[in-house]
Amino acid sequence: MRDVIRRKLADAVHSEFPSLTRRDVRLPAVPGKTHAVIGMRRAGKTCFLHQVQRDRVDQGAARETQVYFNFDDERLAGMDASQLHWLLEEYYLRFPQHRDQRRVAFYLDEIQVVRGWETFVRRVMDTERVDLFVSGSSAKMLSREVATALRGRAMETLVHPFGFREFLRHQNAEPDDDPLFLPKAQRSRVEQLFGGFLVQGGFPEAQGLATEDRLPLLQGYVDSVILRDVIERHGITNVVALRHLTRQLLGTAAGMFSVHRFFNDQKSQGVAVSKDALHAMLGHLEDAFLIRLVSMHTRSERQRQSNPRKAFPVDSGLITAFDRSGRPGTGHALETVVLVELERRRCERAYVRTASGAEVDFLATPLTGRPMLIQVCADMSDATTRAREFRALSEAMNEHKKLPGLILTASSTGLSHAQAEAPKGVTIRPAWEWMLEAGG
Repeated sequence: MRDVIRRKLADAVHSEFPSLTRRDVRLPAVPGKTHAVIGMRRAGKTCFLHQVQRDRVDQGAARETQVYFNFDDERLAGMDASQLHWLLEEYYLRFPQHRDQRRVAFYLDEIQVVRGWETFVRRVMDTERVDLFVSGSSAKMLSREVATALRGRAMETLVHPFGFREFLRHQNAEPDDDPLFLPKAQRSRVEQLFGGFLVQGGFPEAQGLATEDRLPLLQGYVDSVILRDVIERHGITNVVALRHLTRQLLGTAAGMFSVHRFFNDQKSQGVAVSKDALHAMLGHLEDAFLIRLVSMHTRSERQRQSNPRKAFPVDSGLITAFDRSGRPGTGHALETVVLVELERRRCERAYVRTASGAEVDFLATPLTGRPMLIQVCADMSDATTRAREFRALSEAMNEHKKLPGLILTASSTGLSHAQAEAPKGVTIRPAWEWMLEAGG
């Protein structure tokens, strides 16, 4: 096994960096921490590690000080934490001049397959002059597990599937100018591509695939999460209920979900499962980054727990892969990409129900700055639709200290007319324009 490590290191320190689409992911600028790169399977975590490697070399680091090592190798099967020190020993035998003299960065991909890896990471952080990046399959590198295992020594970086700007960059169509001032022809082209983004989603490997290839690929991603990150990891035995739950959540994107109601549905179909088991399964799917849940905004924890939550897939492409209704899903896909963009911008997210029962999709609270009420509407050209959206947003704004309101649409058609009718404090914008802004 030590010979395998030696050969892999020899390849790693001299290999060319792969050509990849640049990700808009930021590492925390906190010195002395291990960087834990987390996210759903196939979202692009490994590619991001290579991006960080390349950036450091471009900034002056010697190539051999940026060491990528992937533990997902059958030749390393059975490796345990007591053998991980061979990685450092073999490296410093090859480059003894760097030990304690120069910072070396190790990018340890899929390290979670080595039992007890956490103790190795803690020891290395305490005794060596190194920077450590760890990444792995989503549910094996959960934030709470990293925090527990590394006891405050780690900072997390969440990698999502492509956002819209990254989607355009991947197609060499990223605009250079401020989205507010694009020429008319380019605006039309970007809006057309946004329609494709809503359907296709942002998983890097799915880009450009025909529908008959993309849908089975995305369905396979979900199967992998269910099997490896939920069933195997948590010892789930009621596979039928788990698969029913997953299909329900992915097939009704942006819909209200209640464990109690789903429990009754399963009972009526003869599927035996407890409410506690369903709550646990739901948590496992969210922990694996497959599902994102949004609770109702309220100061009462009891009300928050008793009201249904809105459930979203982590990527709009999964909607097409699992929806069986046959209805156009633009509105649900649009709401999904807005939700994920808010998460990418590190906003707290809740939905709002007004005193009259009207609903606003999101109350978004950024880390700094003022919260905002956001309503998502695919098309504002219909007068009845405008009246309904304006009424809900106005009620919510009045009940929440006159917070500003924003309506995001899939199309820019008729927006000037809608804006003229909008209540005071409400702005209407195409969602793609909002998503292309650097800071939201």
